[in-house]
Amino acid sequence: MNKLTNSALQERLLDVFLYLGSEWILWLLMTLSVVSIAIAIERLAHFMRSTEDVDRLRAQLGDKLATGGLTDVRALLASKRSHVAAVLNAGIDALERGPEAAEQVFASATLTQRVKMERGLAFLGTLGNNAPYIGLFGTVLGIIRSFRDLATNTIEGSQAVMAGIAESLVATAVGLLVALPAVAVFNAFQRKIRTQLAGSEALSRLLLSRAKQG
Repeated sequence: MNKLTNSALQERLLDVFLYLGSEWILWLLMTLSVVSIAIAIERLAHFMRSTEDVDRLRAQLGDKLATGGLTDVRALLASKRSHVAAVLNAGIDALERGPEAAEQVFASATLTQRVKMERGLAFLGTLGNNAPYIGLFGTVLGIIRSFRDLATNTIEGSQAVMAGIAESLVATAVGLLVALPAVAVFNAFQRKIRTQLAGSEALSRLLLSRAKQG
């Protein structure tokens, strides 16, 4: 009884796989690729608008602190749209409540800006890790169909199987083609985020040192 049940289940699964084929995998990968390109373009435009030259800002802050104090620093940060400036601008008002309070505000603002910078990157990371497996699944489906064709069509024989396998391997190639750019873009944006976060931490410590000096 169990053998019959298992055999029937295998037949049904085989019918499902044969019905699905591998073409829908290719369409899925192409759709995911378009989405990943859209996210990459959006993030690139975002970072072009909001990336700060940390060394230049450090020099500007040093000049403002030396000549005009926090009032000039506030005016400088208000004119900038970067994530680093947003972190500093959030904590500068808390300096009046003491370095400890300001440090907590800086830390909270840093987390908030990190979430904004990482928006959409989880999709790129997930796609980069899983697109090859999606393509491999399409290849497996194609190979299953090829061997069924061999079993039901002995005239063409191995030639039909080889042609079917060659077509099914396209799914694996497309999966790799989708994954590699996604991983590269994900890593590039992560490096950009780490650089900006390190810059915001360094400059927030500069302001905190001024507050501790009185």
